[in-house]
Amino acid sequence: MAIPFDYESLRLIWWLLMGVLLIGFALTDGFDLGVAALLPFIARNDEERRLAINSIAPTWEGHQVWLILGGGAIFAAWPYVYAISFSGFYLAIFLVLAALIVRPVAFKYRSKHDDAAWRTRWDWALFVGGFVPALVFGVAVGNVLIGAPFRLDSDLRAFYEGSLLGLFSPFTLLTGLLSVAMLVLHGAGWLALKIEEGPVMDRARRWGKVAAIAAILFFAIGGIMVATMPIGYRLEGVIDTAGPSNPLWSTSVPATGAWLDNYGRHPWMLLAPILGFAGPALAYVAIARRRQALLFAGSAMAAVGIIATVGLSMFPYILPSSIDAHSSLTVWNASSSHLTLWVMLVVTLIFLPIILAYTAWVLKILFGRVTLADVRSNPDFY
Repeated sequence: MAIPFDYESLRLIWWLLMGVLLIGFALTDGFDLGVAALLPFIARNDEERRLAINSIAPTWEGHQVWLILGGGAIFAAWPYVYAISFSGFYLAIFLVLAALIVRPVAFKYRSKHDDAAWRTRWDWALFVGGFVPALVFGVAVGNVLIGAPFRLDSDLRAFYEGSLLGLFSPFTLLTGLLSVAMLVLHGAGWLALKIEEGPVMDRARRWGKVAAIAAILFFAIGGIMVATMPIGYRLEGVIDTAGPSNPLWSTSVPATGAWLDNYGRHPWMLLAPILGFAGPALAYVAIARRRQALLFAGSAMAAVGIIATVGLSMFPYILPSSIDAHSSLTVWNASSSHLTLWVMLVVTLIFLPIILAYTAWVLKILFGRVTLADVRSNPDFY
């Protein structure tokens, strides 16, 4: 079978696609998580909570497809990464899944019983379903940056030597809080577009300002830590970008500041951290000027810039090892076969545009603000 792309190009295309899927998840389900995390702080009675909840109620289920796509893409394109990360981070992934499972139950059940205590418990469940995934996803990214505690033996069997508590260090907690700030800001941006003017909107703007400042500070501190602490890895020797997928055939070494190397080689990559800082700053200005669309644009820019900064900084690494740098997984040494990448690319090129079109269509059909009058009069609302 003649494959129109060489092996190196397909590996690079799939690395880019992984970035697209992660950013797609942050831009869609990210504001759902952000609104849920904001719920206890912006709504003070049942009607206000229902106003916030129903701003995301029609779309949150569809947005979860991006998370499923991301997991499936890792399995298809980077089987070593899937095997090591999903088994090594098992308890952390279980924690996220438990929170995400609680979320739909809370959506469906909170208004089934007209009792204040009942609804309050489910509202806190919604908060957990928003805050916990946002935090753990950020902690996971921090662990990817510093390296996961795994090693490969000569038969490419993986041995993970970490624990759940070991995932939480000062740096990974910082990246976790950055993730929370980024998604809370995005949630505030969504509320600015979707709900009527009033107390809930005003509180969302105030928390959006806090989140914007926190995102800038955490992003800056994280950059300083990456530049000055022993966080980063470099490939040594000859790099075969089209060679067989065998992590042990390449040599990696830990090196302080290595995650900044790509910006010296490719200055255009600086656009990502610039967006990471400019997005929250734009959102803050938009809040002050009550420019709702600009606020959402700024929060979206922040998510794109921060996520892209991680990917571009680490390239070509996907999952380095903190205990055996020689076992580190990269774009070039951990992918599926040439044929598998091509077949999965064809499948992706068929279905990804359908998902994008469907998402755009749903958002267009459901465009418009949710009001307290809608909450009071619509029996189908949560």
